[in-house]
Amino acid sequence: MKNLLIVYHSYTGGTRQMAEAAAAAARCEENMHIALMRAEDCGPAHMLEADGYIFATPENLAAIAGVMKAFFDRCYYPLLGQIEGRAYAAMICAGSDGDNARKQLERIATGWRLKKVVDTPIVCTYAQTEEAILAPKTISETDKAQCAEIGATLAAGLAMGIF
Repeated sequence: MKNLLIVYHSYTGGTRQMAEAAAAAARCEENMHIALMRAEDCGPAHMLEADGYIFATPENLAAIAGVMKAFFDRCYYPLLGQIEGRAYAAMICAGSDGDNARKQLERIATGWRLKKVVDTPIVCTYAQTEEAILAPKTISETDKAQCAEIGATLAAGLAMGIF
């Protein structure tokens, strides 16, 4: 049995919906254990148990969310040299751009020597006012389908031993 760990942070619900879509699709693969964990609950031991990862984060102020950054800070050095070569994907939920958050997250994964298996989607909510930024988000079915495809791809690749 292979283990896929999906680590996410979500303040307004958008990133949670993306992570849940990936998890639901990944659960369709036989002989896979899928762990969907909030970033604040995840630590190095959880990362070591997994064969692959999906990291999902909102972009806040042109960077990954602080809670997600704290997760990476907590796990980065304890895991250096221990998870090299494992498969990963990332997903960004942004109000307008998301590119800096994508670059930051991918740079962290590169430092761990993880293997990126799909391009990182940026789901844009177009929230530009304080009210819109703080409001609960609803991710479109099209965007959730893209996230589901990422979950299914990682699960299938892990199950087949491709990643």
